[in-house]
This record gives sequence, C-alpha cells and structure tokens, in this order.
Amino acid sequence: MSVTSVNIEGARERWVRTGGVELCVAELGDASQPTVLLVHGYPDSKEVWSEVAERLADRFHVVLYDVRGHGRSTAPAPLRGGFTLEKLTDDFLAVADAVSPDRPVHLVGHDWGSVQGWEFATVERTEGRIASFTSMSGPSLDHFGHWIKNRMSRPTPRRAAQLIGQGAKSWYVYMLHTPVLPELAWRGPLGKRWPKMLQRLENVPADGYPTASLPQDAAHGAWLYRDNVRARLRRPRSDAYAHVPVQLITPLDDAFLSPKLYAELDHWVPQLIRRTLPAKHWIPRTRPDQLAAWISEFVRTNEDGIPARDTVATGPYADRFGGRLVLVTGAASGIGRATAFAFAEAGARIVAVDRDAEGATRTAEMARLIGAPEAWGEVVDVSDEQAMEKLAEKVATEYGIVDVLVNNAGIGLSGSFFDTTAEDWKKVLDVNLWGVIHGCRIFGKQMADRGQGGHIVNTASAAAYQPSRALPAYSTSKAAVLMLSECLRAELAGQGIGVSAICPGLVNTNITSTTRFAGADATEEKRLQKKTSRLYGLRNFPPEKVASAILRAVAKNQAVVPVTPEARGAHLMSRFAPRTLRAIARLEPPL
Repeated sequence: MSVTSVNIEGARERWVRTGGVELCVAELGDASQPTVLLVHGYPDSKEVWSEVAERLADRFHVVLYDVRGHGRSTAPAPLRGGFTLEKLTDDFLAVADAVSPDRPVHLVGHDWGSVQGWEFATVERTEGRIASFTSMSGPSLDHFGHWIKNRMSRPTPRRAAQLIGQGAKSWYVYMLHTPVLPELAWRGPLGKRWPKMLQRLENVPADGYPTASLPQDAAHGAWLYRDNVRARLRRPRSDAYAHVPVQLITPLDDAFLSPKLYAELDHWVPQLIRRTLPAKHWIPRTRPDQLAAWISEFVRTNEDGIPARDTVATGPYADRFGGRLVLVTGAASGIGRATAFAFAEAGARIVAVDRDAEGATRTAEMARLIGAPEAWGEVVDVSDEQAMEKLAEKVATEYGIVDVLVNNAGIGLSGSFFDTTAEDWKKVLDVNLWGVIHGCRIFGKQMADRGQGGHIVNTASAAAYQPSRALPAYSTSKAAVLMLSECLRAELAGQGIGVSAICPGLVNTNITSTTRFAGADATEEKRLQKKTSRLYGLRNFPPEKVASAILRAVAKNQAVVPVTPEARGAHLMSRFAPRTLRAIARLEPPL
C-alpha cells in the first residue's frame, strides 16, 4: 500500500489490479473495524462520498474506489464492452478481497453505484462477501425490467401513468445511448457548466466537488449505460433475489427516478427496510449527516445479528421522521421532554437542549431507550445569542444540520401591567421571544443554506390570541411568537421550510410551579404557584398530547395549531366573536 495525497482528508490510498485496469482505492478509519464499502454513481468519482466517509470513519473501516474509467482508475481498452456488470462485479470482488479478505463488507451504493450494488447483492458468486447493502437512487436493472414488463403485460391507467412518468424522468438514458454526442458534450460545454448546474438545481455545495476529472469520467461512464441497460431491460434475470439484508433510501424529490420503481421490491428482497428522505438526487453531497446516521445504524444492527426490520421505528410518523435530526429547546421537562420522546418514538435523532444540564442529559438517555438511534443533551440559555450560535455550530459539525427545530423553551409570568417591572418584561421577552428569534435565525439559516427544506415549530400559546388582564407580559411575548411564525412561514415557503405555531391551552406541566407573579412577595408567590399547579392538575391535559400535535403539524405542514378544547374555542372566538373574548379578558382570574 502506498500513502499519497487524495481528495479525501485523512484517506490512505492503494491500487488494485483487476481485469486489465488499475483501481484507485481510498481507505479511512481503523481496518480492524467492520468495512463499509462505498460505490459512486454517474458521472461521479469516489469523492462524491467524502462527506459521508469522514462521518463514518470514526466507527468503521471505510473504503471508496473510483469505478473503472473514473477518477484516478484506468479505463478498459476498448471502452465498448469494458463496463458490463459482470466486469464491474469482478472489480468489486477484487477490491473487497484486497481491503477485507477475512470479513464480508457492508456495501453502499448511490446512482450507478447502487445499480452495481444490486448486481453484487443478487449474483451467486458474491455470496459470503457482502454483509449488507444500502441502496439509494439506483434500481436493479433486472427488477426494473420486470417492473416494466408487469406494467406492459397488465396495463391499467395507473400503471400506464407510472410508465410514462418514469419514461420522462429517464430522458438522459436515451441521450447517453447516442454515439459520440455525449462525449463531445461532456468534454465541452456541459463538463464546464456541470458544477454550477449541480449548485443551482440540486443545491450541492461548492466545496471542491466534482473533481477536475469530471469531463473524462462522464465520457467514459456513458458506456455503463450502453453496455448494460438495453440488454438487461429486455432480458432481466428471473433469479435476481438479494442474498443480503437491504436498506433502501429513497429521495422523494429525485428528478431521475420515481419512488414507484420500488413498489414491488419486497418480492425480490426477503430482508428489506425502507427509508424516505425529502431531498433531491445527490444526497451523498446534500445530506451526508442523514446518510451516515442510517448507514451506521444499519451496519451496527447487522453486525450484532439483529434482523433489519427490528431496527425500524414503529411509532406514529416513523416513515416521516425516522433518522431525521430534531432539536428541541426546553427539553428537560414538560412539553419539550414529551416532544423529544415523541420524535424519538418515530425514530428521529434527538438533540435535547435546556438550561438544566442534568435534565437535558436525562431526556437524551430516555430518548435513546424509547427509539432514537442517537440522542444528545446540550446545555444553553436560549436568550443568549452567542451561546446559541456556538450551539448551532457544534450541532452542525458533530450531528448535522437540523431537520426539525422545536423552539419550546419558555417561562411564565403573571400579574397586572403596573406590577410588572421593566426587568420582568426583559426576562420574559428574552426567553419567550428572543429565544425563539435566535433559534429561527441561527438554525433556520442553516436549513436555508443547506437548501433541502426543513421545519420550524414555535411554541406559542392560546394566550397569543386570548387577552387576559393577568398575563400582559406573557401574552405579549406569545402573540409576538405567533406573528413571527406567520411571517417566517410566508418568507420560507419558497425554500421548502415549513413553520408552525403551536398554541396550547391549560397543559399540566411544571411551568406552573416556576411561574413568577409580579407584585407578590415570596410567600404569596409560593401560594399562587401551588394554587395554579393544582388548577392545571385538575384540568390534567397531558403534554404528550401537545407533542402529538407537534408531530402532526410538521407532517402536515400546519400553520397555527391550537391544542386543548379551550385553546381551539378561544381561537374561533378570536376570529368570529372577538368582543366576547375581550369581555372574558376583563374577568378577575380565580386566584
């Protein structure tokens, strides 16, 4: 093995000779750990995996190689007939034998790397060399061929629409079968413009990818299509059953492949789990954090001998939130803790944030037990802008960009307007309003910059639209949160980021025991806290129902969500009977 400079930080390089070509192979991590072998697609080189590989390297032996004719690997001569799936299988076995001679490898493929992976995972000669296969954005050509034949032999309007839809998405396949023109385009204007096109159309970051070898890689890679596609689609194998557990990751906004292609995959794969991701095609570059989390989980469970299906969360909306990164503020107790647990039950990764370090850690620990594949407790004061910025930087670096942000942290304050001091106002607004502003601005900006959508949940209150003589400061802060949410929802809609305002009514949480009462001395304040807690306890509306409403709001992209019957009633009255609501506001609170 020779160690040289490659485009992946910390990688070791070696060369593997097979079938008249030399393959450039890069390795990261401890070679004694399970081997994860990443295979790139078209028109990529192994560098498409760099962000995923670096995230996996602290837990696994990670291997990437340039497919023949791509990157620094040499091309077969002649090109015609040099890219058949049979020869690509020879290459895979040569690399696997070189990097992991004594243990099967965990295969991961994207695009044409996935197309190859399906071949490797279904042919007899690779049995025993693959421990698991993670597929994304690339079907088996055999399965695809049967999918087409099934729809042509038993046509219905729906099946015809599926064929036409996928046929339109496959326009580039027809172009790549034309002689000479693809090579001229890639070595000319298309090769020069491709990086900018990826940035504009797929939101792929401009971070050194693709590499300078792109025009040559794309020209050579056209033979992947010419050597395989028509032959396999016309005569698909009837024995293309997977002999390994398979994890299918489907980007829902893939411009080239319809999710319907995988509708009958259970027939071919005895051990299959499915994941969906609201993203476009090039997820190794746009969603490396999510992919690394799913790959790690799948590899570990297979190493431990756990059936694949037993690792998938089964809670409500598990198909929507499984593996997503969810950050919840005020997560040490009450609605925040219940929300963290609800997302954990749906299989999300959790960042539990609170000023209470012990409480945040406990929430994270419980979230892992409930179903979160990973969970972390973080300490921050949401009113501290610099602390929030540091937290956001840490989360992005260590865990990834947040998919769902729940700005839940808040404090209570009761008392008349003239008893409420300027300092009281500052404390309430700093946490209840500025904490939400900091979260939206800092984490929301990361979502927007990533360009793959997301969702922001802001916990407001029924007090946001229900005036009260006893809650001027609290109600003002929550009304501001509600309007902020509405404004952000309008601004961020075009970027695929949803914003929801959750407006609970009387919920039995410990905020009542910590609510301050302006103008009351310590003894009186304790008495009022106890009485308020008792009233809320008698109402006994659990925070778990608010958490369920939050998950539903994100899944359905709801704008304003009143929770509890009294919150819904007050919301209706604020729209249709505001005078009645104002009259109610004049009543003396029962304290």
